[in-house]
Amino acid sequence: MMNTIRSKVVAILVFGLFLTGCAATKTNNQNGPYDPLEPMNRAVFNFNEMVYDNVLDPVARGYKRVTPDPIELVVGNFFSNLNDVVVATNSVLQLNYESALVSSTRVLINTTFGIFGLIDIASDISAASDVNLNKRNEDFGQTLGRYGVASGPYIVLPFLGPSSVRDTFGIAVDSFFMDPVTQGVTGVFMKDVDYLNTVALRLPVATARTINARAQFLDDDKTLEEAALDKYEFMRDAYLQRRTSLINNTATVENK
Repeated sequence: MMNTIRSKVVAILVFGLFLTGCAATKTNNQNGPYDPLEPMNRAVFNFNEMVYDNVLDPVARGYKRVTPDPIELVVGNFFSNLNDVVVATNSVLQLNYESALVSSTRVLINTTFGIFGLIDIASDISAASDVNLNKRNEDFGQTLGRYGVASGPYIVLPFLGPSSVRDTFGIAVDSFFMDPVTQGVTGVFMKDVDYLNTVALRLPVATARTINARAQFLDDDKTLEEAALDKYEFMRDAYLQRRTSLINNTATVENK
């Protein structure tokens, strides 16, 4: 078992180093964002907007309409608690032990005393004391960035939206190895709990998480539609700036 896990870790790190060459960019020497795939990206962006407008957003609006605010809050807390597993794992990979300790403590407190994460006890502790247990934000794309892997070209992924070469690989690693909701392929965290590794359970949970996340974004998206002259450019620039900020540790504490 240990040899298998070690082999997977080595494979991830080797591929990450390979990305250093594949994702080499001129971002430090250019005046604008590195977007050589812009025509293709705009086509995918328009496709995503069509899917959001006609499928996902109506479902998200219906979810908000029928779901009381307290229930919506606890659902968000539950998925945020699951995400802390991803944050803690990547914090360890980055040797960021302060973030790893905080995120692990959040999972422990919120899972045990917060009824499987439905109540964000850890954030309440932070609000009521000097103990900083606020949510962090770390993923494998950031982990690669901390080790010097360049972002590579900006990419818009079907359904998922803004990304880059580095962050696309990061999404894949997080999904297959670290995310408790989607890592059923490897079963790293719940290998011996058969009923938690079934598609019949994971698929509805992943769908509910997607709808909940989109519901939280509806108001922001409406404001963006009204304010941005070019929504594609605005989202691209905002995404790249935010990722740079996260990798440079200038925005390590996140709101859910």
